[in-house]
Amino acid sequence: MCLFCDIVAGKIPSDKVYENEYVLCFNDINPVTPVHVLVVPKKHFDNINELASDPEGALYSAEITKAIAEAAKIKGISEGFRTINNCGEDGGQSVMHVHFHVLGGTKFTEKIV
Repeated sequence: MCLFCDIVAGKIPSDKVYENEYVLCFNDINPVTPVHVLVVPKKHFDNINELASDPEGALYSAEITKAIAEAAKIKGISEGFRTINNCGEDGGQSVMHVHFHVLGGTKFTEKIV
């Protein structure tokens, strides 16, 4: 089982920010900005490509989008934040369970990297 599946199952504790039946949002243990929340679907998809090709992908994608907005609201950054998804090893994905980073609490520039 993967790290995020274990967190979703409650086998590994997390600092929850928001949760519904489809998605779990929790604070990253190694934040890169003052606010750094991970948004993880409760169903395992290896990456965004697998999410997009799954019959339930549209439902989970919609729930992920709603959860990103809700987590940003809860954390007080809804007026300005950045969302990042890394896809595959070449894209910098280190946990092979699709997830999104919600970053905020600082002013970003237009430059992505």
